[in-house]
Amino acid sequence: MDQQTARKLYEEGAIFVFLNVPEGTEFGIDMKSWNTGEKFRGVKMIPPGLHYIFYSAVSNTGDTAPRTGFFHNFRKGEVLVKKWDEVNECVSAEIVSDEEIVKLKENLRALDTFLGPYPYDIQERWKSLTSDLTDDLVKSLVPLSGYIQSALELESCSDADRPKGKKPDKDKQDSAEDSLPSDAKRLRTSGNMEDTLLPHLKAKVGTELRLTKFPEKNYPDGSTPADITKHSLDSSYVFEMVVSSYEKPGNIIGELQFCYICFLVGHSLEAFDQWKKIFSLFCSCETVIKKYRRLYNRFLSVIEAQVEEVPEEFLADIVTNNNFVYVKLRQLFRTIQGLEIDGEIKTKAERLKESLTDLYEWDFGHLESEDEDEAPVIVEVS
Repeated sequence: MDQQTARKLYEEGAIFVFLNVPEGTEFGIDMKSWNTGEKFRGVKMIPPGLHYIFYSAVSNTGDTAPRTGFFHNFRKGEVLVKKWDEVNECVSAEIVSDEEIVKLKENLRALDTFLGPYPYDIQERWKSLTSDLTDDLVKSLVPLSGYIQSALELESCSDADRPKGKKPDKDKQDSAEDSLPSDAKRLRTSGNMEDTLLPHLKAKVGTELRLTKFPEKNYPDGSTPADITKHSLDSSYVFEMVVSSYEKPGNIIGELQFCYICFLVGHSLEAFDQWKKIFSLFCSCETVIKKYRRLYNRFLSVIEAQVEEVPEEFLADIVTNNNFVYVKLRQLFRTIQGLEIDGEIKTKAERLKESLTDLYEWDFGHLESEDEDEAPVIVEVS
């Protein structure tokens, strides 16, 4: 980097000061991480905008704690100061005084050698992964604590707080159990006893992600059997319900990006499950594609950026799980191919197909023919 560019970035970029961090702690910003050295005091030259900072405590034996992170929208020239809590091995809840921040600002030149530069080689990739993610949306999705944890904090809950399903019919239950072999009865009883003895746990209040809820049913009340079948084949009703729950329709794309970042960088399985739901929803619709063509345009662009950042272990996981990404995208490509719709969506779909074929050698040929697993089952009636 030339001196003129470096000077401009130094003057306009934000600074994150992280004090008292133990040597060897895993620390990162956006998609880069390091183990801190003795002189580490933070990061400088951070481009203004939304960023994700994360850390993991590392023991003397080299064991790494679950990852914790937080989003922050850095302003031009902002200096954000945090301290390390040695007891709880995390960011301290102590509020850094204005006086201390002023002193640090006055001594930034002396502090400069203790600050690592932001890794500018990831800047464009980070922008593409957070293009539709606004500060307001992030604030509505992050836990009330402000911190995203890869391992949720759990606490005990009373029987009244435990999720309960529909109470089974006692007579039917007794009849079903009477028909079981004696060994199965013993296993059934043992399982019930284990369930009773296990502690009743729930996520600690304020630590869970506040993600958008999906409708419990994929069809409206009063639907006929034919309507229920139609809504099972085309999730457009659910799509409309979910999109209408946002302040702005485009926030569904923002939440898709939020969940991807929380999983990719924050290691949150909770976020990954929501990412799969939103991804699958986009791929399972037909009638709303024309109405929400702008959202589908953004969806195809966002997915193209995300698949380029997929880590190998994630790819192995989705392949193991019947490669749901491939199956769902094949379904979407087939739907788009059969629609009379503007060329931009079809062009983006073709570009995404080619990109995935080049990256992973996935075959999206013969979309007009259904996969064997998706084909309807024909039953001969005698």
